[in-house]
Amino acid sequence: MSAGRMSIDDVVGLVESLGGVLTLRPGPGDGSPEAAWGDLFFHYAPDGVVPRTQPFATVVTKDLPGEPAAGLDRPGAFRLNIAASAADHSRWTGRAPGEPVPGDAGPAVPDTVLAHPVYGHLGWVAVVDPGPRTAGAVGDLLRAAHARARARRERRLSVQPRSPELPPSGERSSEM
Repeated sequence: MSAGRMSIDDVVGLVESLGGVLTLRPGPGDGSPEAAWGDLFFHYAPDGVVPRTQPFATVVTKDLPGEPAAGLDRPGAFRLNIAASAADHSRWTGRAPGEPVPGDAGPAVPDTVLAHPVYGHLGWVAVVDPGPRTAGAVGDLLRAAHARARARRERRLSVQPRSPELPPSGERSSEM
């Protein structure tokens, strides 16, 4: 952490140190929407293939249309978004996913774990400009989100459908 707050590089270093992480960095020419350029998306994908699931964490570098302003128009400002369990969401925000957030807990409060301004009802938490007050929480939340993403992938791989067995060459199946 430099100057008391985490940088985006600090977040990337922490997340990628967890192992098996695929970090997507959308930008011009890659087919991604312009609204995603400059943001980061963290997936558990040890094979390097983008999974068909939501990322377990994201970094956004600008206020997005349709979301309450978080003051991300400042140089170097960013918001870290993390998919949290209901228990972790409650532990760090003081309320269950979907519970109303009081008006004084605006989405621009820096270095504070808050319910995500749009996806909080789904258990997502957000931290604008993480720093010393939230460094421990951010680490705990990212490790837990990564572990859940890894477990989901392992469950999916363990229940993949098997291909039907083909009859030996020259034999006909009664279903043909």
